[in-house]
Amino acid sequence: MTTAAIIITDAHPDDAGKIMTVQRRAFTPQGELYDDPTLPPLVETEEAIRGNFKEYTILKAVRNGVIVGAVRGKMKGDVCRIGRLVVEPALQDRGVGRMLMEAIESKFPQARAFELFTGHKSEKTIALYKKLGYEIFREKRESDTLTLVFMRKVKNRIV
Repeated sequence: MTTAAIIITDAHPDDAGKIMTVQRRAFTPQGELYDDPTLPPLVETEEAIRGNFKEYTILKAVRNGVIVGAVRGKMKGDVCRIGRLVVEPALQDRGVGRMLMEAIESKFPQARAFELFTGHKSEKTIALYKKLGYEIFREKRESDTLTLVFMRKVKNRIV
């Protein structure tokens, strides 16, 4: 499979259920990695995702008419906070995450910086963000099994 057939476009509240399905499939391995089936992306409801459209710009990746990924972003001051990057497991490691990240960043040209977080054991995710110019600036221990890694990309360092 190539990413040539992937289209990144704005998501709509009616997409919430399909985004939730992809999100749960994408985060199930993370829940197993951290031995925590209650990670927020795994228990977020369709209604909660629908509600996020009020404050977030949400993009979707579509392949052959099917949602295969999504990402969210919102401004807080002069920083764009990015979250819930999800890609259908069968399409991971094929550039879809990169496409979504580049697209969400382009939606916020006014941002001085972009920030996000992930879990400390999520090595592939951290590696992707580093390739995109993000650097770790803080870590926060959430539990015995999870430390959040906060990453930032300052605009003048965008690669």
